[in-house]
Amino acid sequence: MISDKSIICFGGEDWWYHHPHSKNHLMRCFARAGNRVVFVNSISMGLASIGNKDFLTKIGRKLRSYSKLARTTSEGITVVSPASIPFFGSRVARGVNRLLLSTQIGALARRRGLKKPILWVAIPTAVDMIGQLDEELVIYQVSDKYDANEMDHATDMDLIRQLHERALASADIILYSGRKLFEEATINLDRSWLLEQAVDFPHWSRVGSGELEVAPEVAAISGPRIGYFGAIEPWLVDQELIRKSLVERPAWNWVFVGNKSRGLDIEGLPNVHFLGPVSYERLPHYAAGFDVCVLPWEAEHVFTSYGSAIKVREYLATGLPVVISPLPEYEPMKDVLRIARSREDFLALVEDALNETDPCAAAARQAAVSSGTWDARAEWLSELIELTLSEKGRIDDCDEVLLRKHG
Repeated sequence: MISDKSIICFGGEDWWYHHPHSKNHLMRCFARAGNRVVFVNSISMGLASIGNKDFLTKIGRKLRSYSKLARTTSEGITVVSPASIPFFGSRVARGVNRLLLSTQIGALARRRGLKKPILWVAIPTAVDMIGQLDEELVIYQVSDKYDANEMDHATDMDLIRQLHERALASADIILYSGRKLFEEATINLDRSWLLEQAVDFPHWSRVGSGELEVAPEVAAISGPRIGYFGAIEPWLVDQELIRKSLVERPAWNWVFVGNKSRGLDIEGLPNVHFLGPVSYERLPHYAAGFDVCVLPWEAEHVFTSYGSAIKVREYLATGLPVVISPLPEYEPMKDVLRIARSREDFLALVEDALNETDPCAAAARQAAVSSGTWDARAEWLSELIELTLSEKGRIDDCDEVLLRKHG
């Protein structure tokens, strides 16, 4: 594992996101190994239009993030929400943001003793920071099909694509957090790698032990309980599937744990229960009350089809049966997952999961993810970083020799 390095990560989400994202897990691993880490909360992809029903919700969430200023986590990571202008369609605005961000983050890095940092960019709008922080290495992590996300911001998709391609051209290492994203990559393939999602296996495997007390909010709901945790968006969750289940499987109760956007049509249905966001530490107690874990996503949506939801591996680590919508990311794991190809298929597979009798099935699900931990991913990344730095050093040495020879 790399150590005594400086890392500045521009995240695509806030650190305080309700469930830890991949950058959160990885930065914790690097910090525990003795690296100095600054995590910059998402500078956003631009504001949603004022007519968007979640406009005020997103503003409030960002203001709460700003109010935390710079804070230090238990691992020693400095988390900061810098001031920036959430408009990227203007070259002038992007220039102002470059100055604002480089000044704020540069000063913070100096105060924290960071020198020649590894610059980790996980959002296209942070591309202008490349070359501004005296970094020794640039990593660009591609977590989504950015130019297909028309739900969360009003920034022009062509501009997002241009920023994304600039980042691809500038990065020393490009990490794709999804199989479909990686397979469709066309720029700088020699620098591109698939960074598979991982799991905090000890955290989630406790669910399968039967020793965890079920959260009272879940225990109060009669079974069978069909459980989901994570982001709950009206364009993400297949609401027609839930309505269909009310008619065809009225005894089932769907339990959703996480931040819920306004405007879901299934609110108020008698078999649907929204329990709100829960801390990561407490979440296994909620999962312990599920009979089946599900990912009922609208997989036909272009943006969603590129998803690589961490929760699928977390579900598997519990040992519980798992039914998901068809995502390319998880086709290689279909031997331990039930992958539904239609709404009718989804309900049938949940029924099958509820009646599962194979005594070895739970252990097989856990075995499929037990070695794919965040520590293992961080070890692999460390080797990749050290190799790339070594190669850059050789190139720099050759360039210096040529300059002396011909200068």
